[in-house]
Formats: sequence, structure tokens, C-alpha cells
Amino acid sequence: MADILTIALDAMGGDLGPDMVIPGADLVLQKNPDLRLLLFGDEPRVAPLLEAYPRVRERSAFFACSVWISMDDKPSQALRRGRRVSSMWQAIESVKQGRASVAVSAGNTGALIAMSKIILDTMVGISRPAIAARWPTLRGESIVLDVGATIGANAEQLFDFAIMGEAMARCLFNLERPKVGLLNVGVEEIKGIEEVKEAAQLLRESGLPMEYIGFVEGDDISKGTADVVVTEGFTGNIALKTAEGTAKQISAYLKSEMNRTLLSRMGYLLARPAFRALRDKLDPRTMNGGVLLGLNGIVVKSHGGTDPLGFAAALEVAVDMAENHLIGKIGADLAAKQALMDRLRGAEPEAGIAS
Repeated sequence: MADILTIALDAMGGDLGPDMVIPGADLVLQKNPDLRLLLFGDEPRVAPLLEAYPRVRERSAFFACSVWISMDDKPSQALRRGRRVSSMWQAIESVKQGRASVAVSAGNTGALIAMSKIILDTMVGISRPAIAARWPTLRGESIVLDVGATIGANAEQLFDFAIMGEAMARCLFNLERPKVGLLNVGVEEIKGIEEVKEAAQLLRESGLPMEYIGFVEGDDISKGTADVVVTEGFTGNIALKTAEGTAKQISAYLKSEMNRTLLSRMGYLLARPAFRALRDKLDPRTMNGGVLLGLNGIVVKSHGGTDPLGFAAALEVAVDMAENHLIGKIGADLAAKQALMDRLRGAEPEAGIAS
């Protein structure tokens, strides 16, 4: 019999809260018979939904919380109000206590990052965490990080992001040596800021289970040139929001044109299978689920505005990360990274490698 996997859910996160979380959980439980859940939320809102979704009720343990974090709370407010008692805090804490392998929340991103760092702490050798997002490409999927957890990063932190990203790619895509690229303003080695150039030097010499392919540009993300694209959170978040906006723009253009004339409507009917396939590829719900990397535990962030189908996609990411032992893979690579850093610092004390 397969091992029982337990995931903790912040049932109050997102724009819809339990109305999105519970139906989404039901979708995933249908596909994962050995999955169990810990649910944390407001009993008056969650209890009726558990009655409506008996599969979730039977395979979950529910813990009532009288406090939950709103989408508008600042991280400092969330910590003061929700420390130890909120649904988000208790879901993350269950991972630290070993009761769950992963925590999933669609709640306030800033609060989730702040609470996760306090409760789980960063792994030895990691100074700052990163959020890794799945990205649809012409070749399938890639991972891009950081998309918002760390604004600004030095060379060693970018190196850390590459380590965490390639470990996630091995879990998610079953790759032995993922292709890793550094996002830059050009592919030439002379281009870019010093932090990116120094990170490139570290990656070239790392000897880790990755294939470093050099610098990549913005259009390489959607091409799928690399399995893992590494950048800092400011640039990564702008790229992510730009891509989401572009997908919505294309969908709106297509819908408008398909309804503009009788001939275009007839053309749509003939090409409907192709348009459905395009719609599915552009659907952000299928790529939902960012992984907060660099902590002593796995936390998955779902988009707050998603629906049950999108939340189910985030839960599937959580299952993959836990079943493929993400933390162990990152830990092993961090040990190899530390050996490289010690060697470089010993051999080149004046080389200027960022710490």
C-alpha cells in the first residue's frame, strides 16, 4: 500500500475562501486515493461545505479557527493578528510539527511568506526564500523563480535560486539534469549587472545535477529554452504579471473577433477544437501553484483569485513536491554548493564573489 500523504489547507485563503478550497480539494481527492487533508478554517463557513462534499469530510481532519488573514492585510498586521491562531498560521505550523508534509494557501502572499519564514525558518545555507512558478512554454512547461518573495538578490542568492529551481524541476518534470538559464538583458557574457555575471560564474563551476546553458532573455521563457529560469523577485514578478495580462489580452481579442461577423462565427464553429486547445493552453488555472522554496518545509501558494479547478492544480503541485522529496533534493545540492563556495573563497579571497 502507498504511504499516506497529508496536506494542510488554509481553508480561508483566497477571494472565495472555503467555497473554492473545499470543492478544489474534492477534485484532487478523487485522483489521489492515498491523500489525507488537515483543514483549518471558520467552522460556520466550512461545516456546511463538508456536508456537501462527503469525500472531503471523510478524508480530512477539521480544526476550527476564529481568525483568518484577509487579502488586504499587511504582513505586519497579519503577524500581530494571526500569530498562532489564524488558519494560515496553523496550516504552516502543522508542517513544522510533522503532522502534514505540505501547507497550501490561496491567502495573502506577503503574510504567507512572513509566517512561513518565522515558523519554518530557512534551510542551512539559504539566506532568502524564493517563489517558483510553473510557466507554459512552446515546449511544455518551465519553472521561473523568484516571482516575488525576494526583491533584489546577490550572486550567491541567485545561485541558491538555481539550486532550488533545478531540484523542483527534477521533482515536477522527472529530469535528471534540468537546463538552467539566468534571465538577463542579453545572452552575451559581457552584458548584465555584476551580480548576474558572478552568479553565472558560480553556476558554470557548480558541478551540480543541472545543465547551465548561460544567459537567457525574456522571450526565451515562453520558448522553453531553459527548464529553469532564474531571476530576482522584482523582475520575476513583473514578467509573471505581464505574461498573465498578455494571455488575457489574447483571449479577449479572439473572443471579440470570433463574434464580430457571421463569417467569423462560422469559422469558429469549424475550428472549435483548435480554439478549445488554445484556450486550455492559455488558462492560468492549469499552471496554478507557486512553491515557496528555501524553507525547512514545503509551502505552496495558490492564486487568490482562482476557482476550484485552479486550486486543485495547486494541490497537485503540493502532492508532487512531497512525493518526490523536494526538501531532501535541495539539501543535498546545498551541501555541494557549500563545498564549492568554500573552495572559491579559499582559492580566490579577493575575487569578489558575493556572500
